[in-house]
Amino acid sequence: MTRLAGTALRVTIFVGESDLWHHKPVYAEIVHRARAAGLGGASVFRGIEGYGASSLIHTHRLLSLSEDLPVAVVIVDAGAKIRAFLPQLDELVEEGLVILDDCEVIRYVGRDRTAGRPGALGTGAGETGETGETAE
Repeated sequence: MTRLAGTALRVTIFVGESDLWHHKPVYAEIVHRARAAGLGGASVFRGIEGYGASSLIHTHRLLSLSEDLPVAVVIVDAGAKIRAFLPQLDELVEEGLVILDDCEVIRYVGRDRTAGRPGALGTGAGETGETGETAE
């Protein structure tokens, strides 16, 4: 489990919903690479309207000519881990915007993956589950 508290960096990546990387949405590839890199978490948010460097307005309204809605991927983790991930974003984001913000993590708590599974032990620190891994 990733532990995260105190000062951190937030990277926000703005791309188009229809932007692709090897026939896969860019936002999905970013999320999968962030997970593979061991980053604390990533969330994707779909915008209802926006424009970027091209000044073309993208909107969800029915009469719109554009269906390429804006998408924001937000990732928060320790500064060194985020900075180490930036070259991957450089590779993936051909059109869009990548921004970094300093932030402070107040609370970061995940779900207990063993809770509710048959034969699962409790969630106390130091207990081991079926795989022999120590719960934290």
